Amino acid sequence: MDFALSEDQLELKQAAHAWLADRFPLDRNWEAQDDRWSDLQELGWLDVAEAGLGFVEEALLLEEMGYVCYPGFYLGHVASLSGDGGTATVDPTRPAWRVEDETPRFRAAAAAEALGVAQRALDLGVEHAKTREQFGKPIGTYQAVSHPLAQTYTDVELARSLVYWAAWCVAEDDERAPATAAAAKAFTTEAAVAACERSIQVHGGIGFTWEHPLHRFYKRAIWLEGFGARPAELRLEVANLLLA
Repeated sequence: MDFALSEDQLELKQAAHAWLADRFPLDRNWEAQDDRWSDLQELGWLDVAEAGLGFVEEALLLEEMGYVCYPGFYLGHVASLSGDGGTATVDPTRPAWRVEDETPRFRAAAAAEALGVAQRALDLGVEHAKTREQFGKPIGTYQAVSHPLAQTYTDVELARSLVYWAAWCVAEDDERAPATAAAAKAFTTEAAVAACERSIQVHGGIGFTWEHPLHRFYKRAIWLEGFGARPAELRLEVANLLLA
């Protein structure tokens, strides 16, 4: 079976990437952001079924939103939530909500957003390692820098496989959807947190400053990891599903 993205899916992903990058650049004013929700509605992203798209396409949109640390709560429209959302969290753009019904669709969606965060953390780390020099050489030539980035790369690629597989299972109403979605959220959210931590370390002193955007992605990754069932709980669910 071929799980490669179709030409239409790749075109959607590239178009979403360009649109979001233009409106949510890294050098934006992070304290005064417009989520451009009405624009998403005009694009048809708020009702993918009406636009003739499926959940795989929606997961691709979520991945690209994670890549720019989109300030809106697009993920919220795939989850059944409770609470007033008034309590602040580590991510100032994401107040506290409780997930009433953790469906495979919600878990796969959260994993997709985490995948985008992890990919951006990796890209930022790689770019810094290529351009920052010490002792006349790019810091990426040193193993203390290159090895953590290599580990992040393997984590991101495994996460991508898990996310796309889970999205396909959800879209096709496959019986494996509960296990694949739980596995995707467990692994990918942890991978996103680790990717941000490694990238911050690679950036050195600047990575720990408020001026650098990395801490925004780190906070989003931590929020995603803790939103709903945590990775240890999800792995227990996967084990029970496999051994049932």
